[in-house]
Formats: sequence, structure tokens, C-alpha cells
Amino acid sequence: MANDNVESKSGKVFVASDENKAKAKQFRIFAILAFVIAIGFEVLAILQLGNNPVNMTWLISFIVVDLVFAITGSLLWKKSNRLDPASEKNQFKFFVQNQLGMIIGVIAFLPLVILIFTNKNMSGKQKGIAGSIAAVALVIAGVVGTDFNPPSVEKYTKEINEQTEVLKELNIEDNVFWSTAGNKYHIKKDCYHIADRIGVVNGTVKESWDKKGISELCKTCKAKAEKEQNIDSSNDIEELEEAAEVLDLL
Repeated sequence: MANDNVESKSGKVFVASDENKAKAKQFRIFAILAFVIAIGFEVLAILQLGNNPVNMTWLISFIVVDLVFAITGSLLWKKSNRLDPASEKNQFKFFVQNQLGMIIGVIAFLPLVILIFTNKNMSGKQKGIAGSIAAVALVIAGVVGTDFNPPSVEKYTKEINEQTEVLKELNIEDNVFWSTAGNKYHIKKDCYHIADRIGVVNGTVKESWDKKGISELCKTCKAKAEKEQNIDSSNDIEELEEAAEVLDLL
């Protein structure tokens, strides 16, 4: 199936589930719409600069609304990338997909900043006020739009495979539990962290990632499983020692 992981030499390659792909598509559509509206308000602000005198109230209002939609688009775009990340194999596509918010932020404000400071219909004081506001908006939009830790198929693959290996080392089946309000998965449903919670579900490590973005095992569950493994090992040693004593007696 399309949402199954693809086998590789190092384990399974992460593939976003159909559900997450659909959600990511919705977020991207809304993000693009927000970006278009942001640039639309930039155009309105630029047109305002053609008036003599320039209406500062309208100009600043257009800049603020431009910033609101640019930030909204960036946040939605980042969320879509976490649901359906790009691969690092194509570095250009990977950069554009993860840093589109920053790129749009520059497009939505840099031309405006330049036109404000070179405008002949504004006084020095007006240029200082409007130019400063637009410059700050440029910085804010750029920072919010930048993904400093971009997700990727390779990162998700590595993290999920590492967690699956943790379960193998503990001799635990890849069937874990998590709650709708939690941020860790659990080996047993009766773990006291989730025992009294409503909405506890179970599935594989990858499913916990797909549905909740969880890729970390509960430390309590891990410690308990390690303790049980040590007890089992001790019991095996004791049984071997008892068998050796019986052989000596014979």
C-alpha cells in the first residue's frame, strides 16, 4: 500500500500515511492562499505609495495585514511539512519546500521597504516610520518563515527505525500505546502515565508518529522493561547453575 514503509538496507524508509498526506495538502492550500493574500496587501501598500500625499494610516494598515497573512501562511506551511516531509536527496526541492515561508516573507516586504525609502511623495519622517515598520515586518516574516530544523524523510526514517530497534532490544513487539494528550508512547496500556487517561490507542511506532508525531518511548516503561529483562537473565543464570549442580551430583 502507498502508506506502508518501503524496505531499505538500513530498515524501513518513512512514507507519510495517506491521511497525513491529505492533511498536508489542505494545509498547503490554505498556506498558499495566505501567501497570495499577503502579497496582495503588499501590492496595495505599493499602490498607496503612488499617492501624493501618502496616507500613512492605510499604508501601515496594509503592512500589518501583510505580515499577519505571511506569518499565518508560514505556520501552516511548516505544519504541512511535518506531516509530509521532503527528501534530502533533491537539495533544491528540499530547501524550497522547507524555506518557502522565508522566501515569501522576503518577497512580501523587501520590495516594499526599498520603495518606501526611495519614495519621493513622503517626507523623511514618514519614510523613517513606515520604512522601520516594514523592515521590522520583513525580519519577523523571515524569521518565522525560516525552518531552522527542517523535517525530512531521512530524519523521520532514522528516528522511527531507532525506536523500533529499541523495542527489539527489549524483546518487545512493535505494538505500543499512547494517549491523545500525550507526547510519548508506552509499552503497556497499564503504565500509570496513561492508565487513567481517556483516548488511549495502540499501534506501531510509525503509527504513533503518523497520528501524534510521537517517537520517544516512555522512560518509566523502558526502565521497567529493562528491569524485567535483567530479572529474566538472572533467572536463566540460576537455572543453569542448578542444572550444573545436578550434573555434579550425578
